[in-house]
This record gives sequence, C-alpha cells and structure tokens, in this order.
Amino acid sequence: MSLKSKIILGAFAGAVAFAAQPAVAEMQKREFKVVGTWSFLDHWKEREGPFWKERLPKLSGGKLTANAKSQTELGLSGFEIMRLLKLGVYDAVHGVTTYVAQDSPAIEGADLAGVIQDLQVYRQANEAYRGVLEREFEEKYGAKLLMIYGWPSQQLWCNLGDKSIKTYGLDKLKGKKIRTYSTTLGDFIEGVGGSAVTIAFAEVVPALQKGVADCGLTGTLPAYNAKWWQVVTHNIRIRLGYASSFLAFNLKTWNSLDDETKALFKRELPKLEEEMWVATAKNDQRGMDCNASGPCKDSSGKDLPTGGMVPIEPTDADKAKLKEVVENFVLKRWAKRCGTQKCVDDWNATIGKVSGMKAAM
Repeated sequence: MSLKSKIILGAFAGAVAFAAQPAVAEMQKREFKVVGTWSFLDHWKEREGPFWKERLPKLSGGKLTANAKSQTELGLSGFEIMRLLKLGVYDAVHGVTTYVAQDSPAIEGADLAGVIQDLQVYRQANEAYRGVLEREFEEKYGAKLLMIYGWPSQQLWCNLGDKSIKTYGLDKLKGKKIRTYSTTLGDFIEGVGGSAVTIAFAEVVPALQKGVADCGLTGTLPAYNAKWWQVVTHNIRIRLGYASSFLAFNLKTWNSLDDETKALFKRELPKLEEEMWVATAKNDQRGMDCNASGPCKDSSGKDLPTGGMVPIEPTDADKAKLKEVVENFVLKRWAKRCGTQKCVDDWNATIGKVSGMKAAM
C-alpha cells in the first residue's frame, strides 16, 4: 500500500471513529441527584453505583456527573422515593415497583406474588407490561420510566429452630408472623394463614432476632448478603416474584435535558438493564447455594462463608396450594384494588397472557 493510500485510509478510519463517539460537544453540563437501591447489595455495588459514578462521566466526556447515593446511605426505606422524585428532591431514582405502588395498583401488577415461577417468563411479562408502567409512572408520579429489571427470586426464609427438620409445607405457615414489603405478598401470606408484617429490608435481621417475625420474604442473594443466615434456619424455595424494579427520572428534569444527553441515556440504559437481568439470573442460584452448604463465591471467584441453612423444595401439594392462593387471594384482591375493568384487562392482555393466569373483577 502506498504512503498516500495509508494516509487516506487513516483519515477515513479516524473520521469513522469520531462519528461513532457520543455527540458530547453539544451537551450541557449537568449533575444529577440520584438514589440507588441498597448499599450492601450487588445491584448497587456492581451496576447502579458504577454507572452513575464512573460510566456516565466517561461516556459524556465529563459533562454528565451524578451525586448518587444508595437508599441505605440516605436513610430511606424505599417506600417514599417516588414521592420524593415527584417533589423534585431527586432527579432520578432506582426502586422496587411494589414499594412505590401506594398511588397505583396498576404498578403493583408488575409483580403479583406467586404468579410466575421462571425468571425468563417473568422478564417477558414485565416487558409486555412496560407500556402500562410508563403510563402510570407519568400520570401518578410525573416520572419518565427508563429501566425495568429484577432481583433473584423472592423466597421464604424461616427460623424453625431445629435444623433436623427437612420438610415444611406451606400449610405449616399458618399462624406464622412473616415479613413482607408489599400488599400482594401480604395477600399471599394471609392466603396461607400467616400474619403479614411489613418491615423495611434494612430492619429485617433485628426483627427476626427479636421474634417480631418468624419468617421473611426476600431474594436469594439479598438474603445472603444481608446475612439472614445468621438469624434463620430454613429456606423454603417457593418463588413469589422477582422484585420488579425500575429507574425513573423526574419528568421535568428529563424534559429539560438536551437531545444529546437524552440520546446518551436512551443508548446506554438498555445496556445497563441487560446487565441487570444477566446478573439476576446468575445470582439466583448463587444465593441459594451460599445460604445453604455451597459452593459459595463472590462475583470475582473468591470463596465466601456458607450460611448453613436447610433448603426445602416445594412438593406437588405446595405447588397446588400456591396456585390456589394466587387465584383466590392474590389475583382477586389485586383486581379489587385495581378498581376498573381497564386495569384488569391491561394486566390480562400482558402479564396474564404471558403467565397463563387471569385476573377478574
């Protein structure tokens, strides 16, 4: 190749590379006030926090930065974050849909207890429901929904005292005080005869220690990372959801952004969303292994202590009981809260269609 040809080729390659870079020249400088999830859980440590603190500034050439803190650092429970977002206290927040469904039963519909037992089906269902969530976030909270993701499966964790117990059916939960964080999980607990106790995630371990709750509901890896294995003895592996979660912007903040900034978020946040789902799939089994007898390693491959919990797999009778409770308590009560035929029809046409379940007024 001649020198002239090399120069031309080099110039062309440079032009292509420049064109492929984000259009940061026109971006206005912005610092966003952001709330993430819990500081001791991996979504914040490995994905949410690094996105706001490292990736966003790098992608924008330093023009976009964030004062991003976890709910834990800010002393928030998670139930109040969308109302704070609506007030403009924060520009963007990560949260759990059922934590913020006080003003919209339709939002709660994204994660009804026990409806779906498989993560991939659950993801398809949430994607089908995205349009409903986008509408509800805008109408109820003045917010722009930009991401939907999940956590490892929400399972039961009980302090039964005696680790020689190897079977424990759902029928034995009658009379138990069980920690929950949403109305729909409370419906399930009441459906099996238990007593629902609403407790913020950060307060669960002392509640279990003090006997305020006999059992708790949370995700498999979150239970391990929060050291529930220090205060409970058994893991009942019935899947009651995957803690449907989101990233939302204050709509006024979003509308004030220049086109280049919006384009960057629209390009990069789907990548982050995909990372969330991939991690959740890996962490679901890892959480169950770590809480039991292992193997247990962190994301870098380092060995971690095992929790020593006794795992209990659901029997056919438990699965039948789950279906009965979902149909007769979870779906019926939610449809009543939802209040309109349109709300129920929207759910049936999306999550209901994917899951094979049907809600009725």
